[in-house]
Amino acid sequence: MEDLLYVIPAGTGKKEILAKLKKHPEIKFVSLVGIDLAGNDTDEKIPIRIFQKDIDDFYAGTAVQTDGSSVVLTGIATLNNAKVDMPVDPGVNWFVDYNDEHIDEETGKPVGTLRIPAFLIHEKKRVDSRAILKDTLDFVKKEMLKLFKKPGKVSGLEHIDGKKIVDIQFTSATELEFWVKTPLEEADIAEMTASQVMQEQYWQRTRGAVRTALEQSILLVEKYGLKAEMGHKEVGGLKAHMDEAGHMSHVCEQIEMDWQFAEALQTADNELLVRTLVKETFRKNGLEVIFKAKPMIGLAGNGEHTHIGMAAVMRDGSVVNLFSPKDMTKDFMSAVGYGALMGLLKNYEVINPLVSATNDSLNRLKPGFEAPVCVVTSLGHSPAVPSRNRTILAGLVRDVKNPRATRFELRACNPYTNTYIALAAIYSAVLDGIRSAFGRTTKELLAELSKKTGTKGVYLEKNRAYRSENDVFEDYTPEERNRLFGTAPATVWENMENLKKYPAKRAVITAGGALNDAILHSFVESALLRWKTELISRIIPENRLIVRAAKEIEADLVTDQDSYNWTKISGIRAYLAKDSIDEKSLFTRLVDALHEGDYATASDLQVEMYDKIEELKSLYAAYRQNMI
Repeated sequence: MEDLLYVIPAGTGKKEILAKLKKHPEIKFVSLVGIDLAGNDTDEKIPIRIFQKDIDDFYAGTAVQTDGSSVVLTGIATLNNAKVDMPVDPGVNWFVDYNDEHIDEETGKPVGTLRIPAFLIHEKKRVDSRAILKDTLDFVKKEMLKLFKKPGKVSGLEHIDGKKIVDIQFTSATELEFWVKTPLEEADIAEMTASQVMQEQYWQRTRGAVRTALEQSILLVEKYGLKAEMGHKEVGGLKAHMDEAGHMSHVCEQIEMDWQFAEALQTADNELLVRTLVKETFRKNGLEVIFKAKPMIGLAGNGEHTHIGMAAVMRDGSVVNLFSPKDMTKDFMSAVGYGALMGLLKNYEVINPLVSATNDSLNRLKPGFEAPVCVVTSLGHSPAVPSRNRTILAGLVRDVKNPRATRFELRACNPYTNTYIALAAIYSAVLDGIRSAFGRTTKELLAELSKKTGTKGVYLEKNRAYRSENDVFEDYTPEERNRLFGTAPATVWENMENLKKYPAKRAVITAGGALNDAILHSFVESALLRWKTELISRIIPENRLIVRAAKEIEADLVTDQDSYNWTKISGIRAYLAKDSIDEKSLFTRLVDALHEGDYATASDLQVEMYDKIEELKSLYAAYRQNMI
């Protein structure tokens, strides 16, 4: 399979593309990949002959249309106005997706589909996630070049001449975490919790089908030119069992895969590709892959730490990391780096809705699982000693000996975060902070970033602290965390409401025009629809099963402790799920509030439901344990 075509590089001309396809007749189909506002990618099978014959129409966007009401473009493409055109994007890599289970009779090779990233155009406007990121980056680049044309040197970047900057690069990378398990087998939560606490899994040796699938995935990523860096076991999981045939069964492990950074738009495309490759590779090895942010309550969730960088391309072709200072031992960052990080932190209330837009994503962001709960950063105790504080939201990653490596790591993202839209909001906020940092010294900026709550900042808000070198989970009480760093939203509705509560910050992320009010409205409406639907159709029914399963246990010996526990359990069960003529259960009240559009009440009831379910599970576990 070494002579298969895996990638058509960005910028390849039409004639060369057609020549490559002619040499690879195993590529039978074309699929245009548009990304809707929920991060879903389109996939269709168009015979390759149509693309070869009408390639100009594909570039112009007239060859393929889709029904916009069938993808997540809520309020934009409606049933009576749903036509969406799909022009291809020649500025990024195109990948060939091979079906190893369908062999071409003529060539003996797997049948391939050329997946071409595309834009979605409705009423002559680009309305898709890819376009939002691309157009936002074009805006940020233009504004950055203007800033550097101003007179004077930038603190920490005195070694470069801003007028000689010809381009700005937005370097990003994502890390993919996922659970892998034997299909249809239920996880032993208690056993895995113990394994996680005892740190039995992290970076341990993979075995059997998991090892094979991981190795195949890494090698496959390499073939697509993504330059894999590593794959390893994460914190969650337990040891698999061996059946009579010597095969591994009862598999339930957490895995992470990393690959090299790229330009921001290409990074988001690459992530989509890797997710598909991993899922298919593990499936072919008889394993199910789960990318959900919190697939099992009480166990480590799946993160997707997103790295954010920015570099200047100079007139002589050299590339300079704009976040790195001239002297890496003297300063943590340049003024641009400080401004960028401050912009991210100050405006995070309106970035968070785009990062964590589902029930699942917010379930992951709980204290105790290395997932961030506070808007706070860590720099390190000194420029010579880089920080690796894993309890903060956005960390500074740097290597004193390698200025090119300086970047930020946003730890709140998960595999189903819409990376395109999230990066668009992040880089918009970064620009806002950088504007405020021009003309200020790195010493002044460090002092402001490190300020205590109650101290007024030039840019940052008075009643907030933004930096901590401490363990955010262990060294502060919940009340202290909320007072210092702000209260995190508990539900999707609370998170989406922040886009209304902070109009000035919303204006920051919409300044470029691509991530505009119409797009945000569509994103919020679709997120709230998913929130409401999942609560009614999945979460509440699942919780009803938990309530029903908590049944009274018949035993020969029943103590007063058993009677006391059962009385409490019975009361919680009734409060959650049992209606009477005079009083509705919490489940019923929650469903009613959702149907009536009373989302504030529904949000409060959702929080109460989670608390009551956890109390029920804890009490019932103690009740069962006392039975003999």
